Amino acid sequence: MSTTTATAAPIRQILPAEERHATELAFLAAHDDGPRPPGWALTPRAVVMFICGSDGKALEGPGQRLVIAPKFVGARALVERCVVTLAGERGLLLVGEPGTAKSMLSELLSAAVCGTSALTVQGTAGTTEDAFRYGWNYALLLAQGPSRQALVDSPVLSAMRTGRVARVEEITRCLPEVQDALVSILSDRRVSVPELSGTDDAHVAAAPGFTVIATANLRDRGVSEMSAALKRRFNFETVHPIADPEAETALVRGQAVAAVQRAGAAFGVDDAVLDVLVTVFRDLRTGRCAEGWDVERPGTVMSTAEAVQVATSLGVATAYLPAGDTLDLVPGHLLGVVRKDDPADHARLLGYWDGPVRRRAEDGSALWRRLWDLRENLR
Repeated sequence: MSTTTATAAPIRQILPAEERHATELAFLAAHDDGPRPPGWALTPRAVVMFICGSDGKALEGPGQRLVIAPKFVGARALVERCVVTLAGERGLLLVGEPGTAKSMLSELLSAAVCGTSALTVQGTAGTTEDAFRYGWNYALLLAQGPSRQALVDSPVLSAMRTGRVARVEEITRCLPEVQDALVSILSDRRVSVPELSGTDDAHVAAAPGFTVIATANLRDRGVSEMSAALKRRFNFETVHPIADPEAETALVRGQAVAAVQRAGAAFGVDDAVLDVLVTVFRDLRTGRCAEGWDVERPGTVMSTAEAVQVATSLGVATAYLPAGDTLDLVPGHLLGVVRKDDPADHARLLGYWDGPVRRRAEDGSALWRRLWDLRENLR
């Protein structure tokens, strides 16, 4: 007699947007029966609401009421322009500094428009044209010769066949000749397969709904300039850092709480410590404090995404390695952020401590006094 042991399905660290927000997407698809562009899972109005939220109002649906939570902190007008671009089947390029949630916005748009964010190409210096066009199953190619069965679709080609959104992350990290493989795809809306010449599979035409969302960082190294021809085939939208400090603090808190919970712990960092952390990041990012004091900006981008990572580290340390005040850990983690690029950024961080941190301590703030006393931890 044999016995078998049932094994649970593996738990994934992060779910894609279409699974994470499946309830909202299904609700919106049923709630808004207005006109939809060909191939779209939701109406343009519902896509905007999915990303920006319903302003705390419960929507009435078939047998259900639901409040749609906001998922992107930014101008609603930006999201609306992005949706209009995609509805017109034009390429959308999201540009901005690192850590401004360009990739997240791209994922949310794709999930809402076509139901999947998985048709993605990650741009690198090693990315080849195959990532935008097609490749081959070489075992089948050698055994049968060129055939549809041996052809391996790229994510872009799969999106063309099914009328969905293809995502290209960090497009400017691809070499220019690789980038330009997209020029004909976005212009002619078809891909030729010369190896299958004379067959019905020699050309792949884009189905209605196909388009491309690409992202690019403005302050990054190792990037390649896009050709004028490729730029003309995209609408550019700039994703700016979060302007509202309260909104940024809420975002950092929410994402850090979720990350620490995935690590199996409860988030135990005080709100006052998070406020200090976000204030430091905003001061160093903008080069100016709320009090009007100038700050020398480090070369490293002090993005909201980096603030989330530091807040997450503080939360994990508090949960698993508790030892004293959580604020004591902040200088060390800030050093880990600013030392990534320019060695001179260490001196800029010390200058920030000798300026705004000291002045706030002298103004009587107990938290900033404690932070000023921790200056030696930056050595």
